[in-house]
Formats: sequence, C-alpha cells, structure tokens
Amino acid sequence: MSVPVSVEPSPEQPLRRRGLQTLRTQAAAVPRAWLPGAVGYACLLIGLVDIASAVFPKLRHTKVHTFAGQLPGGTTTLAAAGTLMIGLLLVLLAHALRRRKRRAWRAVCVLLPVGAALHLLRWHQLGPAVISLVLFAVMLIHRREFYAKADPRTRWRAVVNLVVLGTVGLLLGLLVVSTRTRYELGDPGAYQRLEHVVYGLFGFEGPVHYNTDRIGDLVGYLLGAMGLITAFTTTYLALRPEKPKPELTAEDEEKVRALLDRHGERDSLGYFALRRDKSVLFSPTGKAAISYRVVSGVMLASGDPVGDVEAWPGAIKVFMAEAREHAWVPAVMGCSEVGGEVWTREAGLDALELGDEAIVDTATFSLSGRAMRNVRQMVKRIERNGYSCQVRRVAELTREEKARIADAAARWRGTDTERGFSMALGRFGDPGDDDCVVVTAHKAPEEGEGGDDLKAVLHFVPWGADGISLELMRRDRAADPGLNELLIVAALQAVPAMGVRRVSLNFAMFRSALARGERIGAGPVLRAWRGLLVFLSRWFQIESLYKFNAKFQPEWEPRFLVFPNTRDLPRIGFAAMQAEAFITLGMPRFGRRPQREGLMPGAARPEVSEAA
Repeated sequence: MSVPVSVEPSPEQPLRRRGLQTLRTQAAAVPRAWLPGAVGYACLLIGLVDIASAVFPKLRHTKVHTFAGQLPGGTTTLAAAGTLMIGLLLVLLAHALRRRKRRAWRAVCVLLPVGAALHLLRWHQLGPAVISLVLFAVMLIHRREFYAKADPRTRWRAVVNLVVLGTVGLLLGLLVVSTRTRYELGDPGAYQRLEHVVYGLFGFEGPVHYNTDRIGDLVGYLLGAMGLITAFTTTYLALRPEKPKPELTAEDEEKVRALLDRHGERDSLGYFALRRDKSVLFSPTGKAAISYRVVSGVMLASGDPVGDVEAWPGAIKVFMAEAREHAWVPAVMGCSEVGGEVWTREAGLDALELGDEAIVDTATFSLSGRAMRNVRQMVKRIERNGYSCQVRRVAELTREEKARIADAAARWRGTDTERGFSMALGRFGDPGDDDCVVVTAHKAPEEGEGGDDLKAVLHFVPWGADGISLELMRRDRAADPGLNELLIVAALQAVPAMGVRRVSLNFAMFRSALARGERIGAGPVLRAWRGLLVFLSRWFQIESLYKFNAKFQPEWEPRFLVFPNTRDLPRIGFAAMQAEAFITLGMPRFGRRPQREGLMPGAARPEVSEAA
C-alpha cells in the first residue's frame, strides 16, 4: 500500500530549525561514521591501561630505570595517583565519546596529553604515552565527528555515580593493598586491609603500615585519588543545572489536540501523543507533530505522526535532525503500514513487523454463531453471578465517581510501577479527556460483606469522531473469571449508540508468528520461534493477549517497529521495555511516591502514566 506524500513548504523556518538542518547537513557530510566508536573504544582501552599501570606494581622495566631513580620519590608517586585519576575519567567518558558527545571530546582532549606526560614522568610507560598522543591527534583532526549535545539531565545520576564509583574504588583499593603485601609490617588481616581502604578513600591514614615511606605514600595517594574522583564527579553531577523532564506543555497540548480534531481518525494511537511525559516536535508549518521520549539514548516515538499526512515528511526531518543533534538512536514503536512507508522513505530507516492491533467493527459484531460460543457462555455465566456493566462518557461522571474509579484502578494494579507508553494515556478524569469512554463492572456486596460494588474498569480514548481505542483494563483480582470479556462485550454493544463504529482493543505482539506457528505444516524454524514466544509469555503476556483479542473476531492491523540498523535493535528493545516500565532503573520502592496519584488530575500535571 503506497500513499503519495509531498513535502510541505517551509517559507520561514525558525532559527532553531535552520540550525538543526545545518547540523544535519554537517553530520551527513562526515565520511567516517565508524570513527567515534573506534575512538571511544581506544579511549576505554587507554583508561584501563592507566588504571592497571597505577594499581599494579611496575609492569615492566626499561632503560630509563636509571634516570627514574634520580627523580624525587614523591614525583613518581604523585604521577601514579594522577594516572589512576585520568584512567578512571577516560573509562567514564568512553561511552559518551562513542556517542559523539562534544563535552566528552573536550574533556578527553585535555586528559590525553596530561596522561601522556604522566606516563613519561613515570619512566616505564613510554608505549601508552605514544598511543595517547596519537589518539589525541586523531581526535583533533576529526573533531567535527563529535558534535552531539548532552542528554537531558537528572540529579539521580549523581546518586548512581556515587554508588558505582564508590564500589569500584573500594574494589580497586583492595587490589592496591593486596598487591603490596610483601611491604607490610606485621600480618594485618582482611578486615584491617578493608578498613585501611575505607580510610584511604576519605584521605585518612589506615591501620596498615609499610616498611618504606614510599610504598605507604603510594598506597595513600592511590586510595585518595579514587576517593577524590568519586567526590568530584558526584559533586559535579549533583550541582550542574538540571534540565526538565520530558513533558507536554499546555501550549503544545493545545496544538496537538487541534491536529487530532482534524486528523485524529487516521491512527488509533494518535490520542496517546497527549501523554504528559512526552515531548513533541512539530513540522515547520505546524501541520504535523511527533511525540517522543528519550530513554537510554534512544529517541523513542510511538504510532504515526499526528496531523496531515502530507506534512509528515517535514515533522520526520525535524525529528531526525533532533536525534542527530544529540546523537540519539531514532526509533518508532507501533507505526502503521502507511507510517512505516513514510518513515523508511523519508528517514532512510528500516522496518520490522512488531505485531497486530485488534480492531472490531461494532456494526457487524454479534454474540451469535459458533465462533462466539465460548464468549457467549462466559458472558451469560458472569451475568448470572450478579454482575452488571455501565458504559458512559467520562463527561457524564461526577468528580467523586472519577476519584473512586481512579483509586480502584490504582489499587488493582499488579505492579509497583505504572506500565505503558505507546498505548496508554496514564491519567483518568482530566477535564480535557471528557470524550473518553469508561466501562465499569458492578456487583453488590453479599449480605454481611462490606466493600465497594465496583469490580472492574475499562477506559477508552477517542479515535477520531467514530472510534475509540482501549488504554486501560483493570479488575479486582478477587472478582470472577470472565469479567473482562463481559466488559468488552458490553462496550461493543453500547458504543454504537454513541456514534462509535470502530473499537481498537489490545495490541498483540508477534501475532502472525503465533498464528502461523500453530498451523499444520509449520516449519521447524517457525515452530521454534513460536515456542520461544510462548515461553516469554510467562512474563510478557504475548500469547495470552493474542488469544484474548482473537475471541472477539477482530480485524488485524499490522504495526511496525522502525529503526536505523539491525545492531541497534537490542538497545532499542531495552529502551522500549524501560519506556513501557517492564524494566525499571529508578529509585527503590521506599524512595518512590505512590503511582496512583498520577491517575487523577490535580493542581499539578500528572507525572506518570500507564495501562496494564
């Protein structure tokens, strides 16, 4: 399927957009795209050599050993400590250097000559000094390769840095002390050595003593250097200005809503661009927009661009320029076939079928027929157990009802963290979401029992004027099985009266592989792939979502993952799992605020979002 798309005109682009396009042109002109990676790995290797040469006793002897004996003892001791500090910094900066970060390039250009001088001063490290200077020259010659701006910052990185570098310093300190046991006075035990390392990291004298002042000073300087680097980097990360988290501003939200009013029927995921933990980029004419979030260096968008399809190329060019400016990996989750064609053509990306979206036509849906027998029996059984459903627009709810539903949905959540990114809105009852549809299941408490009669909830967001898209499905875990089927059937039967003819249900990952793999005649590779997906379903509900959706006889619409290179897929997959909150790298449980606060709008905008 091919859709003709023309690039929208841009008569007077803002200065920032022109700067992005200039930067994109410069980046595209760079002939050696592999060089930053090679330089980064070389920087990492030099840093590891620096650390090894400082921590371990002399690795080898050279002819300048005689000359070294004429230098003051403190000179080579301080050089060893300086080499260790530079090695640690080079290791820390290597990853940013591979990602073309300009600040990392500047820092490494200072560290390499200083490290080379310290190697020469220590008389037995001529080879690493030469390598450092060669790498320094290469970085100066190819300085245009390193153009990327810094990533969005958070002060939690200071805490991570303190823990990681503190642990590394402790382990390296134990290694320093353990490699010089023959110089120790007496016979200190393991606990005393550990105590000596801890004291040394803070710059104090420990309980271990050595038979020469030079060895004692060397161990003290090395431990102090590691402690100083930990304190310096942690302080820098904690005190540097913090950039705001990704958020949808009120002005941007108004523009996106205007685009959805005109073009919202094109994509069932369009309304999720209104998540308030996403940023948004507009095409130069403002006729299209792309919402995204940066996760672990991946610029992650979801669904198709919002707005006029003829303006999509302009928005995509802005998106790609922003990714290049920061050296982020661009990726799109869950775009349609048309969206995938535009992305691959305009951005030069590749596409992979990710799964299928289940879409039900309410005009043809019926519980009659053999194919719907199981659903029909389950719905009748659950109704006989005393359950009933209500299907309403959110605008029809009172504030008390909204708060009651939001609180129940938060209590029924099965995880500590709200999940969702590509098909979740992450809030309920906001005044701007009055067109959403909510389906609730109720059962009166039995005699002698207390509690609420609310047992389950579905929440649908608008999909143009005549469609809705499922974003939240939660139920009381003590409720009877089959309650979700009752809610879906109640929604499909009631929404035609609201003017809704299309209902998008859950997204089924790798649906086609599961369906083909269970057919007669499937080959061994396809059966093995299906077996792996079934195994992974224990954690990610891959097969169960497919089978649940298939009960309602939907039409299957393929969705795609768009990415730059095959080698980027593991990184994109990890970032996507972080965005969907299947993997969390944030604060421990005791440091997090309750996530249920984000479901109802308050004085401030909600922070988190998600659907189960």
